[in-house]
Amino acid sequence: MALMALGINYQTAAIDIRSTLVFDLPMAIALANQIIQEGWASEAVVISTCNRTELYCEAEESQPLLQFLVGHSSLPPEVIQPYLYRHTGSAAVLHLMRVTTGLDSMILGEGEILGQVKEAFMAAHAAGTVGKHLDRLFQSAFAVSKEARSCTEIGVNPVSVAYAAAKLSQHIFTDLADTSVLLIGAGDLIRLTALHLKEMGVKKITVANRSKSNARSLALQFGGEAISLEDIAAHLQASDMVIAGTACAFPIIKKEMVLAALKVRKRKPMFMVDLSVPRNIECEISAWEDIYLYCIDDLQNMVEENKNFRLNAAKEAECIIEQGALQFMNWLEAQDSFKTLCGFRKKIENMSEKLLQEGLHHIRLGENPEIVLKRLAYRLTNRFLHTPTKRLRTAGLQQEEALLTLTRDLFELNHETFYTK
Repeated sequence: MALMALGINYQTAAIDIRSTLVFDLPMAIALANQIIQEGWASEAVVISTCNRTELYCEAEESQPLLQFLVGHSSLPPEVIQPYLYRHTGSAAVLHLMRVTTGLDSMILGEGEILGQVKEAFMAAHAAGTVGKHLDRLFQSAFAVSKEARSCTEIGVNPVSVAYAAAKLSQHIFTDLADTSVLLIGAGDLIRLTALHLKEMGVKKITVANRSKSNARSLALQFGGEAISLEDIAAHLQASDMVIAGTACAFPIIKKEMVLAALKVRKRKPMFMVDLSVPRNIECEISAWEDIYLYCIDDLQNMVEENKNFRLNAAKEAECIIEQGALQFMNWLEAQDSFKTLCGFRKKIENMSEKLLQEGLHHIRLGENPEIVLKRLAYRLTNRFLHTPTKRLRTAGLQQEEALLTLTRDLFELNHETFYTK
């Protein structure tokens, strides 16, 4: 059997294609159990996220497993098949380690995937679909991910505009729990920014939008308050942080609004980020004291610099992954050697036991023990050497020097062994 990784991800298929092969955790466990029950694999773990669905298993053949995955898509087989990939052996090991380290993610170095893989693995382990080999593989992948993140800076700097906006605020305010945030807009970019801010400790969030119902829907996700665009001026003086991202073609935050707010705030700093194109915040405000205003270009430049930084860190992480994969493959090969050794020993023990019982039987019948022992030794030697002798004769005739050399090394047959006086 061989280790295999089969699946589909954001690199091989668009969201409309890969969304036909997304499974919740109970379904992923059910699929792993079915794969084992059908005899297609001895161990199985199914991982399914918005960016990838992958099956890790130990199996003889990949084709039944690929057909199994294809059969769970709502698309015709000929449509979904070209988007699937397969890795075997060391390639499967390297792939999983790159996944857990974030090197195979849409956002290079992101850490969320590690938690998702751990959750899927632990559920599969509890369900009994994980055996000795997959257990060692996933534990090795988790250890490699931890080492890569502690020894490199693969996940240190923000590489998305939303995260960069949230992260930048930590340079202005020492404790985000004490800040009041005003978000203008209710789109995906603002939602992601709000999510990051919440994770960083922000507790008070107000959402302003042209549609108050949309503002209320977003505010509800973060325990915040919803207001209309007309209410912004009244809320500005209490806002430590203002992040705007709407499709308005004109500025929503104007100079006079900010000037009035600053008078009330008494030089308390205000952090402002304009994620809109065209601008939602008048750019002249950036020259004012106690105002820290950044536009989307500022953040994009920061993101590009951080991407390059992470790319350099990724090269270091790749070295750690390669070393981890090599160590795992060495362990796996040692398991194969152990199986061979156990089989060899069992065969010889069975042979010896059978001949021993025959010898004891003859002794009980009154035969001379010395004669019985000599015959036992002779027959044991012949039976042990019968198959190897035939194979070595063939190797000699066919000039299989590698096998002959291996035999000499294995049984320590030096020159004196062949030519004795």
